[in-house]
Amino acid sequence: MIWGDTMLTTKDVIDEFDKRIRLVSKEVTFPLDDKTKKTIEDSIEMLRLSQIDEYAKKYDLRPGMGLSLIQLGIAKRIFVIVYEYEEGKFETYTVINPKILSESEEKIYVSEGEGCLSINRPIDGIVPRSARISVEYYDIDGNKIEKRFREELAIVFQHEFDHLNGILFYDRIDPKDPYKYKDIYRGI
Repeated sequence: MIWGDTMLTTKDVIDEFDKRIRLVSKEVTFPLDDKTKKTIEDSIEMLRLSQIDEYAKKYDLRPGMGLSLIQLGIAKRIFVIVYEYEEGKFETYTVINPKILSESEEKIYVSEGEGCLSINRPIDGIVPRSARISVEYYDIDGNKIEKRFREELAIVFQHEFDHLNGILFYDRIDPKDPYKYKDIYRGI
């Protein structure tokens, strides 16, 4: 579904220099209001289209897998993940009031470096993340979900979870030695 002039784009995402990006988001109560539901729906569609080259070019979208509502200036504990598990096939997650219940001891990192729709510059360094996490959250209808994420989805979940607490990925890079974990943790 394309909304024409009202389509959410990556230009609507606030950047790292906007003070709101460092806010700690507030717990959400149910039922969600229609405006919040629409924002969630629009965010999912933008992320899906951003991963399809034809639409990414057409609508000038930067590719992304996750988006927290705080990145739109909305301080609610909500984020969405759109994961392309096979070309043109997507799994979507609407994550509300999440908690990380447990994390693996094994740490991993994104080999080519983490990116973020709120950061428009390259940042070098390793962002250590847990390889597997068990989480609890609520879906758009207020149903409680318990799930285990691993590898790439675990990284995206942790990245977006950090946004809810005002943390940007580069906060986790050691400023004195950005690559110190290269030989300790596994790159994916």
